[in-house]
Amino acid sequence: MPVPHARAAALLAVLVLVLSGCGLVSDGSSEPEPTLNPSPVESTGSEPTEATTASLSKFYRQKLTWKPCRDEEQCARVTVPLDYAEPAGRTIQLSVLKVPAVNKSRRVGSLLVNPGGPGASGVDFAASASGYFGRELREVFDIVGFDPRGVGRSTPLDCVSDRQLDTLIESDPDPDTPAEIRYSDGLLRALGQGCLRRSGDLARHMSTLEVAKDLDILRGVLGDRKLVYFGASYGTFIGATYADLYPTRVGRMVLDGALDPSLSTIELNLVQARGFERALRAYVGACVDRGDCFLGSTVDEGTARIRSFLDEVEAEPLETSDRTLTAGTAVYGIWQTLYSKSYWSLLDTGLQRAFGGDGSVLLALADAYTERGPRGAYLSNSLEVLYAVNCLDHDDPIPSSQVKQYVPRFEKASPTFGASFAYTLSGCSTWPIHTGRVPQPVHASGAPPILVVGTTRDPATPLTWARALASQLDSGILVKRDGDGHTGYRSGNSCVDTTVEAYLVSGRVPPGQVDC
Repeated sequence: MPVPHARAAALLAVLVLVLSGCGLVSDGSSEPEPTLNPSPVESTGSEPTEATTASLSKFYRQKLTWKPCRDEEQCARVTVPLDYAEPAGRTIQLSVLKVPAVNKSRRVGSLLVNPGGPGASGVDFAASASGYFGRELREVFDIVGFDPRGVGRSTPLDCVSDRQLDTLIESDPDPDTPAEIRYSDGLLRALGQGCLRRSGDLARHMSTLEVAKDLDILRGVLGDRKLVYFGASYGTFIGATYADLYPTRVGRMVLDGALDPSLSTIELNLVQARGFERALRAYVGACVDRGDCFLGSTVDEGTARIRSFLDEVEAEPLETSDRTLTAGTAVYGIWQTLYSKSYWSLLDTGLQRAFGGDGSVLLALADAYTERGPRGAYLSNSLEVLYAVNCLDHDDPIPSSQVKQYVPRFEKASPTFGASFAYTLSGCSTWPIHTGRVPQPVHASGAPPILVVGTTRDPATPLTWARALASQLDSGILVKRDGDGHTGYRSGNSCVDTTVEAYLVSGRVPPGQVDC
């Protein structure tokens, strides 16, 4: 699932304005916390790291040309090979943005960041650093974001027109008749074929493995011997893949809202279905606890009301001033608000108006989720990238003809959204590119301690994934946040914030699991 990032948050902020017009606990050890080397980066200029192959050395030796792009921010382009098996062949460009350290006398190096997706812009994420990262981090690190290959301002992946994306997003998320299934398969087949037709070989080289290799070139051209990295959501998969490839090049790494790289497509979707159901029940529970809840007097009544509403919209979409709220956009609109507790009031408004026949608020929330602009143009290619990356990373789809047998299992995990998650199992079954990649655990043997942050009621990246990743990594340490919403850092929990920042800035390593 895409995560709300800088641009999606901005769209939500506009919606809020419109509507408004109407203690750190560890494992109990008393031992002093261990620390890493006080210099996490060890600057080396732009020399290639030892063991970098000769065929890639020219990429590591390239010089960045930084240009002012807004306020104090600086922008540059980095060249990487399209295909690492043929580094002398075609190259592509990565867009990079740097927010220089506030205190140049204390600067220790670069903190590379990625907000997730796949398909979210690291450039936009870094540009919002002052509102996201703590002052102590910004004092000592240049915050550096990059748009991964195919994303945004980097050499972009292009697959279909905006109108075709509208049709895909509006389509039935749980097609349950042969005709609906054929239609859904056709939309996804057209998306994959469009990627090849419009973007050529770039569509064949969008994997996370290749993004991790790009990240190492970026580390090298920034002049850092060790990578200091903060990844959120899908960005944790990039970080974990990097650590597994280059464990001795890891300096300090925080993986917040972790994915479990060992899970199959079936397992990933099943766990995420449970996560969104758990988050929805937390939202409904808060409504019930306030009293006189418009959804019902119990959590079960409230979730059943939302499920029946989705069925009603599937049968008869809601007309708005110039568009229609379909079952597909209604689901996206609800999902959007489950990423943060601060959005729950928007869901109240959206559902209440929709129950009265006005689907405009839920449609606006769906647009924020998919980054559709107010005039119908998509503000990013994140949805196209989402499919392109996931289908290369997880080449184990279930044919649509077999999905029906999984629906009961998914509906047990999530009575509200289960069928929708079940049918995503076939999302890559018609994809024209196959890698044969199968999920496997990562260990990063030899890497220094890596912090893995998980949140108890995170819908998109459930806590069980963070536990699994922390356990798989030879040096993983779990930081658990008890709370709602997606990811843990800067989510209103000072315990998480202090733990993460003390680790990144001072190298202070928790002696064991941290419960916040």
